[in-house]
Amino acid sequence: MKRLESLQRGDTVTIVAPARKVSEAELRPAIEEMESWGLEVKLPKGIYGEENQFAGSDEERREMIQWALDEEEIKAVFCARGGYGTVRVIDRLDFRGLAERPKWIVGYSDVTVIHSHVNRHRLCPTLHATMPINVPEKREERDCPSLMSLKKMLFEGHEEYETEAHPLNRPGEAKAEVVGGNLSILYSLLGSPSDVDTEGKILLIEDLDEYLYHIDRMMQNLKRNGKLRGLKGLIVGGLTDMHDNTVPYGKTAEEIVAEAVAEYGYPVCYRAPFGHIGTENRALLLGGEMEMRSRGDGTFELKTRI
Repeated sequence: MKRLESLQRGDTVTIVAPARKVSEAELRPAIEEMESWGLEVKLPKGIYGEENQFAGSDEERREMIQWALDEEEIKAVFCARGGYGTVRVIDRLDFRGLAERPKWIVGYSDVTVIHSHVNRHRLCPTLHATMPINVPEKREERDCPSLMSLKKMLFEGHEEYETEAHPLNRPGEAKAEVVGGNLSILYSLLGSPSDVDTEGKILLIEDLDEYLYHIDRMMQNLKRNGKLRGLKGLIVGGLTDMHDNTVPYGKTAEEIVAEAVAEYGYPVCYRAPFGHIGTENRALLLGGEMEMRSRGDGTFELKTRI
């Protein structure tokens, strides 16, 4: 797997919409912010396309992403937003250009499809991070952890995180490549050419707006497929806005995860600052090496670099 190079002022970047549609007004704050970092933003043809909930037809979105992957002057590709739709185009994309000329691919949620596919085929690291749709409209609100972390990873190539103490945290140390992303997406990719390879890795999972029994179903399926057995460590980001049935499931989302990995001995860190947690969502390099180390006070220290 080839390494990424830090961005420099004057570099050209782009924004693509691989899934849900996005408007010019929604992207304006992100473009302003990127330009304030000294980046030149070059938008692709069709970025504001529409076909029902999607940002244009499957073919239009494929062409948009392919252009971003192939255009040599583009140093970073920011996915505008998540939603649903990336899986509909992933198998039609040609990643040979990315393999030859690695560039930053940035996003989370539905973008996990791209993260997992690129990692599975050992092309280059990718960045699990906030997206243009998440950039606050007011400039005075952009000095937030998610954007500062994104900028640091892009321009400096490293980041450190401290997590809060959690009663389910399982202490230990690990140093390994990080993979993963959105739990629902990882679950949906099992058995496909984009299936996540977790053996000897640190796995990140996070999710939003799921029923608790769905979390258990997904964790049990990962377990049955051997995705939890050979881990070096597990990082659990935001499990946000979970739902329950009229007859309660009886466990929290974190307790469901803890039960699924109870028989393994690797360190587990809960409520790490990644995922659907608003402006607290930090940038994490997938396909890059991470150090995770528990402290005596029940917190974790995490470090990553390109």
